[in-house]
Order: sequence, then C-alpha cells, then structure tokens
Amino acid sequence: MERADLAELAARLDEAAGSATAIPQIVSAAGVDVEAAYAIQGALIDRRLARGERLVGLKMGLTSRAKMAQVGVDEVIWGRLTDAMRVPDGGQVDTTTHIHPRVEPEVAFLLDRMPEPGEPIGDFASLVRAVAPALELIDSRYANFRFSLPDVVADNASAARYAIGAWQPVPAGLDNLGVLLEVDGRVVETGSTAAILGDPRRALDEGVRLAGRHGVRLCEGWVFLAGAATAAVPLRPGAHVRAVVERLGAVSLRVRPDRGSVAGTAEGRS
Repeated sequence: MERADLAELAARLDEAAGSATAIPQIVSAAGVDVEAAYAIQGALIDRRLARGERLVGLKMGLTSRAKMAQVGVDEVIWGRLTDAMRVPDGGQVDTTTHIHPRVEPEVAFLLDRMPEPGEPIGDFASLVRAVAPALELIDSRYANFRFSLPDVVADNASAARYAIGAWQPVPAGLDNLGVLLEVDGRVVETGSTAAILGDPRRALDEGVRLAGRHGVRLCEGWVFLAGAATAAVPLRPGAHVRAVVERLGAVSLRVRPDRGSVAGTAEGRS
C-alpha cells in the first residue's frame, strides 16, 4: 500500500477521534497487515505532534487473557502516549469527547534511562525510577468496539486518556499484587498484576523489543503503561473511578456529570 494511502487512513482515524464519531474497520478492509498498521499509527501520532502535543511515553495493550478475550484478538500490542492524554490524579474527564470510553487499572513505570532492545529483565531496577498505580481510559474509534489486530494497532491501541497515582520506590516484586477497580465506591473488577504477562516487568521488556522493531526508542523520563490487570469497564457520566494496587496505592478520576446521550455508550457496553 502506498504511503499516501496509509496517511489517508491515519487522517480518518484522527478525524474520528476528534469528532467522537465511530467508523467502520477501515484498516482491515483496506487489506493492511500489522507492520503497515504501525506505520499508520506513527502517521496518526505525527498529526497530533504537528498540533503541538509532545510524545511522553508508551502503553502496552492486550497483555492479559481477560483483555484479549474481551476484544477478540490474541497478540500483545503497543501504542504511544502524548502529554494531551494525561489526566491529573483525581481529575475530571468528559465522556462526550469520546465514542464509547472504558477504563481499566494498570501499573505505570517512570523510566530512569533509555533501555536497550533485548535488555534482560534483571536490569529492571536500574531502568525504572519509580512505579505507580494507573488508570487508562481506552476508546476504540471503531463501531461497536470491534476490530481486527491491524485495526487496533493503527488506532494507537485504543489509547485515549490516562491518570497516574503517586510515584513509589520500585518494590522487590511486582508479579502478584492485588488490584481493585472501583466505580462509585463499589468494587467492579478484581485482579492481580500477574495478569500482565505474568509480571508487569515483562511488559516493559516486550515494549522495548516491539517498539524497537519500528525504530521507536523509549526515553529517560517517559511514562510506560504496562497493561491492564482486569477487563475494562464502560465509563458513564458522573462516575467516580478508583484503582487500588497492593503496595502501590491508589489513583482516581471523575467523569463529568452530563445527562445528555454519549455517542456509542450502548455499543461500549455490548
């Protein structure tokens, strides 16, 4: 496929996000493979950077069996984070600017230096400055929250917004910490950090390797979202969402109260 065609697909995804309008699975319909889908993702992010956003990190996707089953794909993927996606801990989001938003609890790393591709997980302590609980708001730009692997890769791994709790010193182990996701004070999902590739540190290893294949190097000071510890749940106007990760603390966000209809909310709950 020609570069101009890939750029056109990136533009359509960008416009769908900007207008909060769901679109068909245009990437798979065009016969794009996963490698070309990452090129579309890069073009999509370039459009955001051209508007003044800054690249501040990476996120992993589909790192748990629950998540893979939820969206119907079976391969770990990665996407990019910009400063415009950040929500302060306890901050507010507006669901009307999204199509069918969902939220999930994650573990975030703050990188202390640039990692090398293939660097062994044993060097994790020297690579990561701090760790924190996180919430990621995902929002596929595709109708009914349904997509193929190339579709979701091109769509920047469904990234939308994220919030990070207080940074903590890196604990001795991260492989089996309890995780709770609460909505309005009620626990709606429980899980463990073991759901993130068995150990969230492995997600960082995978992220360095996979992004490196496409010429993307993680930088000092970047945020890295390791992946979801539970299935994602739909966001609704007025909700208060909180994630608690054992030994790491909590992070929260509020959804703007809005009695108006939210495009795609019913789809996001299907």
